[in-house]
Amino acid sequence: MAALSVALFFLGIFFYSVYRTLWYGIGEWGLNKTVNWAWDITNFVWWVGIGHAGTLISAVLLLFRQKWRSSINRAAEAMTIFAVICAAMFPVLHMGRPWLAFYVFPLQNTLGSLWANFNSPLLWDVFAISTYFTVSLVFWYIGLIPDFASIRDRAKGPIARFSYSMLSFGWKGSAKAWSRYETVSLILAGVSTPLVLSVHTIVSMDFATSVVPGWHTTIFPPYFVAGAIFSGFAMVLTLMLITRVVFRLEDYITLEHIALMNKIMMVTGSIVGVAYITEFFIAWYSQVEFEGYAFINRATGPYWWAYASMMTCNVITPQLVWFRRVRYSIPLTFILSIIVNIGMWFERFVIIVTSLHRDYLPSSWAMFSPSIIDIGIYVGTLGLFFTLFLLFAKFFPVINMAEVKTILKYTVDNGPTYNPEKAHAAHAHHPATHGAPASAPVTYNKHD
Repeated sequence: MAALSVALFFLGIFFYSVYRTLWYGIGEWGLNKTVNWAWDITNFVWWVGIGHAGTLISAVLLLFRQKWRSSINRAAEAMTIFAVICAAMFPVLHMGRPWLAFYVFPLQNTLGSLWANFNSPLLWDVFAISTYFTVSLVFWYIGLIPDFASIRDRAKGPIARFSYSMLSFGWKGSAKAWSRYETVSLILAGVSTPLVLSVHTIVSMDFATSVVPGWHTTIFPPYFVAGAIFSGFAMVLTLMLITRVVFRLEDYITLEHIALMNKIMMVTGSIVGVAYITEFFIAWYSQVEFEGYAFINRATGPYWWAYASMMTCNVITPQLVWFRRVRYSIPLTFILSIIVNIGMWFERFVIIVTSLHRDYLPSSWAMFSPSIIDIGIYVGTLGLFFTLFLLFAKFFPVINMAEVKTILKYTVDNGPTYNPEKAHAAHAHHPATHGAPASAPVTYNKHD
């Protein structure tokens, strides 16, 4: 309740900041003639990146039969949906006239000869994000149906029973239903897998197709995808480590899960580090004066502190994961996950603001500093994200119960356990407790 109160307070800041933006216009933000794209697009790309890990964990790891995903995929999928909702706010608000947002769709236009410009990367964003959101939402909800049925069968109040009955679509758990469930899951995973690569590739095209020094580079698509997975896994770790403690899920989200996620974070962080170095090399190798200056200005110009923060958080800090003690340490992993998300926000800020604030004409050089409304909208989207996630954790199962049942070890005499010795000790204390749950797949131990 305390966490929800804080999240709702920040959500209130969001609504006030949006009201100021819509009523008074984009002039409420800290933009100027030179830096006409700043915190809004920075936050947009950051939120889309955070939403990346859910699809990767759900779809790609499912296709590769990685069983360790089962404990974390539900919360990661929910996080994806909430992060994409937060991301979608920024392009709409940046329009200045969001009530005309339907102009981006290829609808028949009755107001004159104005059509959607399919050559614009911003329109590609509309299709990429809407497709990503739709597929992720369907994938997430399909996975919830068997768990809703389990809750329906145990619900005590009439309202809860009716609500979960509606949500479960009359699931009975028959062999045919399970067969179709598995088939649909695999089809959706196959559809979602290209999205992991395409969504952030298209977001990177916002920059790569321009002629601004520092943006016009072909390395952006793979570099943005790696960065998105990097920040997405960091946010999954941040949320799951708290959820693990609050809901006492230590037996389900184990240290092994945390270590494997740390390894993925380290690999993608290293790819991002190589991309940073490659950008500098190409700027030097191209011998383009403007390109070279853009990167020197990033590292040594007025925004050097943002560049230093980015390099420290994204390149140096993740290398600590090479040490086993760090990989398996919950407090260190939690701190590292927050540092990575701070670093990835600075990466987007550095790419956008430092490339714009000093353009081809020294007479138009300008500095950018955010207004209180800029800050309010960003903090407010965090409030929106955590409000949605906390409500999800309250009313929906945060772990995919149906999938976890298939990988837990059961014996005749005890329930789920990853540690047979611990299970036998528990049985010694409570000899009257016999039999695994009827709904669980049981593996009989011949020696018992």
